[in-house]
Amino acid sequence: MDKNMRFQISFVLSRVLNSGIIMSIEKNEKEIKGLENAIAKITKLPYVSTFNSYTGALHGALQGNDIGHGDFVTLSNTTDQEEKFIDWLGITNQYAMEQDTFERFSVNWENIGSFEEDLQQPSTLVLDFTELGFGPCALMATEDNRMWEKAERLKIFGAFDLRTMWTQEESHPDLQPGIQFNYRISPLVAACAKLSLLKRGEMVENRFFAKTT
Repeated sequence: MDKNMRFQISFVLSRVLNSGIIMSIEKNEKEIKGLENAIAKITKLPYVSTFNSYTGALHGALQGNDIGHGDFVTLSNTTDQEEKFIDWLGITNQYAMEQDTFERFSVNWENIGSFEEDLQQPSTLVLDFTELGFGPCALMATEDNRMWEKAERLKIFGAFDLRTMWTQEESHPDLQPGIQFNYRISPLVAACAKLSLLKRGEMVENRFFAKTT
């Protein structure tokens, strides 16, 4: 890791830690929603769900597409990790189709400034931010609200569980999942990813660095 990249990471961490952001499921928690809003603005996909792992976001995209045990998905150039996870879910990946079911993309410090230019205008997208170095972080973005609802339902303390927790009323009984997973991202990691997106990997950090050395 070169010096500039180390500084970008330390800059974001110091700014976020000084803000007092902690892990929480508080009603007024804003960092996760802020990250989702930033991704929606960049990708032009209005419905975004955050996850604390890439496989979680992958699972959300599959769930949103109603792809489960015994079904088929089309994903090209899959990694060993992806293949093992898909197989664990009981889903078969078929490679003969011409177009992937949804797009996947990994964001790092080299492409964070313009990664949207490399996307293929997907209707559903899985973004992995883990390579930024703040911890496991991934998102599913889609143009379909119903797909977002199905993905969000996978998460313990996701949007629907938090709503139920504070109101004691079930808002979407038709979306009850067979099982939920601990896919909720830490607001601390979300804050780091959000600030990195706001800076977009430009020279702001380097100018700051120059003034302090």
